[in-house]
Amino acid sequence: MSRLVLLFASLLLAACAARTPLPEATPTLVATLPLSLQIQRQQGESQEDWLLVIQREGQALRWSLLDPLGIPLARQRLQAGTWHNDGLLPPNPEARELFAALLFALSDDTALPRSYPADTWQRRSDGNRELAPHWRVNYRTALSFSLDKPGLSYRISVLNQEGRN
Repeated sequence: MSRLVLLFASLLLAACAARTPLPEATPTLVATLPLSLQIQRQQGESQEDWLLVIQREGQALRWSLLDPLGIPLARQRLQAGTWHNDGLLPPNPEARELFAALLFALSDDTALPRSYPADTWQRRSDGNRELAPHWRVNYRTALSFSLDKPGLSYRISVLNQEGRN
């Protein structure tokens, strides 16, 4: 019995330790909000398409992840460096990790040193970025890129930005 408890505690601790860091302050982003993104999730042979809308609400950022039919998959608010559930959807840990990695990827280059601890990220010589513990951002453009971690990949592209500055 004690071995089972020890195993469970170890797994729980490992899961908590591997979280994607959040910025110490909300960074300047490369696009104005609200922002609509198409997300293609690829894991093994499985592929899913999602829509993500990011909006500013006062000091908070609201993240709404939807399936192609418009059904909410996750809604979170990032306020004062902490995620908060938004609505009645159950917590979605994968979405929170994705949102944290996207916030890093969408942050302006000049905002990174002020927003993230130095030991959590790096800018590679090719202009791409890495974020602890396991994310790699590969840019085609500032709003078209991939987010990769072992066994999982997201392709990100902006939806219709016509008429916006």
